[in-house]
Amino acid sequence: FSFPLMVAIQEVAAEIGRVTGAGIARNMRRHYPRPLLVLMVGLLLIANIVNLGADLAAMGAAVALLIGGVVVTETVFAIPGIGRLVIDSVQRHDYPVIQSVLLLSAGVYVLVNLMIDLSYRWFDPRISA
Repeated sequence: FSFPLMVAIQEVAAEIGRVTGAGIARNMRRHYPRPLLVLMVGLLLIANIVNLGADLAAMGAAVALLIGGVVVTETVFAIPGIGRLVIDSVQRHDYPVIQSVLLLSAGVYVLVNLMIDLSYRWFDPRISA
């Protein structure tokens, strides 16, 4: 729901910057009174907080689906793995193991994204750094 709106807003902000040679903030300060700007910034702050909450909820749901899918696969094929480890650790309140798995997952995520970003230039030489 919010992604098309964010894209539209980015397009409008880019067009304003391209046409006027100034950013959207400078143009807003020039054309709107200060109380209205304070209200708009406050509404933007609230919208970002709500959006952050939705993003965190979506990330939590994705992790739950990922771990749940891994646990099912590990159970079906009788393979002890990280999914079962996480589930057992949560049930036993074994926080160091949970933190270790989360740190490992975050590190792998960052490294994979770094490798993908670095490989863009190799796959498509037209892309510059």
